[in-house]
Amino acid sequence: MDKQQSTQQDAQQSDARPVLEGPDIARVLTRIAHEIVERAKGADDVVLLGIPTRGVFLAQRLGRKLEEITDRKIPVGSLDITMYRDDLRMHPPRALARTDIPGDGIDGRLVVLVDDVLFSGRTIRAALDALNDIGRPRAVQLAVLVDRGHRELPIRADYVGKNLPTSLRETVKVLLAEEDGRDTVLLGVKPTQ
Repeated sequence: MDKQQSTQQDAQQSDARPVLEGPDIARVLTRIAHEIVERAKGADDVVLLGIPTRGVFLAQRLGRKLEEITDRKIPVGSLDITMYRDDLRMHPPRALARTDIPGDGIDGRLVVLVDDVLFSGRTIRAALDALNDIGRPRAVQLAVLVDRGHRELPIRADYVGKNLPTSLRETVKVLLAEEDGRDTVLLGVKPTQ
C-alpha cells in the first residue's frame, strides 16, 4: 500500500463512527457461540473455518467461547479462498493466505464458516467452492460479525452478530486486536473520486 492510499484510509477511518466496540464484539461472539451449540445440539462434530484475515481471528475467538460452553476443544482452522474468487483479474495480485484444516478434516462434520462482514455473498460463494475441493461436510453454516446487506447471490448467514443496513456509498471496516491493535467496527462513507 502506498503512502497516499494509507493517508486516505486513515482519513476515512477518522470520519467513520464506531457501531460496535470491544465489549460489544465479545458479547455477540458469546451469543453466536450459544446459538451454534443450541442449533447443533452440542458441538460434537463442529469445525470452525475462518476466512482470512479477520475471519480467522473471529473463528479462534468463537472456538474459545465454544470450549468454555461445552468443555471440549473445538477444531478451528482457516480457509484460503483467494484462488476461488471471481474478481482475481480485477485486482492486483495478492498473497495467498493459508488453508489449515484441523484434526480429522471436514468429511461428515458440521463446518461453520466464519467471516467478518457479509456483503455481496461472493466471498462465501468462493469459500463454498474451496470447501468442495477439500472434502464433503455433513452441513455448512455461516457466522458473520456484521451483515451489511446488498447481496448479489442467494446467500444468507446462519449466525449474525449485527445486522447493519448500509447504503452502497458507506463502508464497513472491522478492526480486531490481533491484526489492528483494537476491536471495533466502523461505519464510514466512501471518499469521492
